[in-house]
Amino acid sequence: MASHDFERFQRTAARVVVAVAAGLLVACGPKAGGAGAPAQAGAPGGMPPAQVGVVTVQLQNVPVITELPGRLEASREAQVRARVAGIVQKRLFTEGSDVKAGQALFQIDPSTYKATLDSAVAAQAKAEANLTQATALLERYKPLQAAKAISPQEFLNAEVAQRQAQADVAATRATAQTARINLGYATVTAPISGRIGRALVTEGALVGQGEATQLALIQQTNPLYVNFTQSANEVLSLKKALGQGKLKRAGGPQAASVRVVLDGGAEYALPGRLLFSDLSVDSSSGQVSLRAEVPNPDGALMPGLYVRVRLEQAQVDGGLLLPQQAVTRSSQGDTVLVVGADGMVAPRPVKLGGVQGTNWVVLSGLKTGEQVMVDGFQKMMNPKAPVKAVPWQPTAEASAPAAAASR
Repeated sequence: MASHDFERFQRTAARVVVAVAAGLLVACGPKAGGAGAPAQAGAPGGMPPAQVGVVTVQLQNVPVITELPGRLEASREAQVRARVAGIVQKRLFTEGSDVKAGQALFQIDPSTYKATLDSAVAAQAKAEANLTQATALLERYKPLQAAKAISPQEFLNAEVAQRQAQADVAATRATAQTARINLGYATVTAPISGRIGRALVTEGALVGQGEATQLALIQQTNPLYVNFTQSANEVLSLKKALGQGKLKRAGGPQAASVRVVLDGGAEYALPGRLLFSDLSVDSSSGQVSLRAEVPNPDGALMPGLYVRVRLEQAQVDGGLLLPQQAVTRSSQGDTVLVVGADGMVAPRPVKLGGVQGTNWVVLSGLKTGEQVMVDGFQKMMNPKAPVKAVPWQPTAEASAPAAAASR
């Protein structure tokens, strides 16, 4: 092939390649109004804005509730002990039942104490007989002494004998009373009303020999006490906020509301009341001890049970309750997403004051009328795209404690 023919072949092949490439570009390029055309937000044929659930901010007085660990304790507790020595003859109660104050619980062998009482009663009778004789002799000596028929010494001896007889009667009466009390102690009774546990001794056991043997334990479980602690720093911060007017006091110490939260998150139905707060701080833990009283008419709560205590100590004037899933918590702080009037979403830092149910208490950062995003986070493919805000409707899942609080 000649050189000029080869050059002509190369030029022809190059034109064919260019033409084929141009055809491919035209075939793959977007057509007017086609599905491949870039969609403009809000333009005809574009993707509609994502629909998200929001709540509208309505500021109100919101209680500041602190949740603290605590433990239940019987309001009254009494150890049933043997006050005299002897052999236990019989148990007179059902273990785990309710008993009344004064109810017989154990019977200790009373024979020795009954014999002692009989002896003391006999000694008292003898002393009383001697007193009667001494008194009669003194009465007979009185007219004789007035007539000087007896010597003054004889009359004095009669008076002394009568007083000694009176003292003997008093001593034997006390001895008999002591014997009567010891005989009564042979029947062990309940010192208080409440629920009694298991018997700590059985029939045939020797008790009270050298010590007051414990026989059982009675606990009064209605009401119950719940003991808990709070950080001294939290107490000081709360007092400071109250002093500065940032918070309002929820009520006097007797009016502070207390709620008990059981294992699993269930809240006990009956509210309690705060009884007292210690005046000093535990030097080893930096905690302040508190005690509340909780009614327990049905015995649903048991002493020794570990619980959580929700304590209302103050109120936020102009606060907000916000679902936990609306708040993002991080080391940089707590934030929410606010939907503006133009549909654009912007983060907003907020200050939280604690938990109330499934909601966070928001102390500051939001204004009345603003819309806070609660649902639809997964629909926001483009954070810079506008969204459509609709009122948020709580669901069963949203009503549960939200793990999204630390999302």
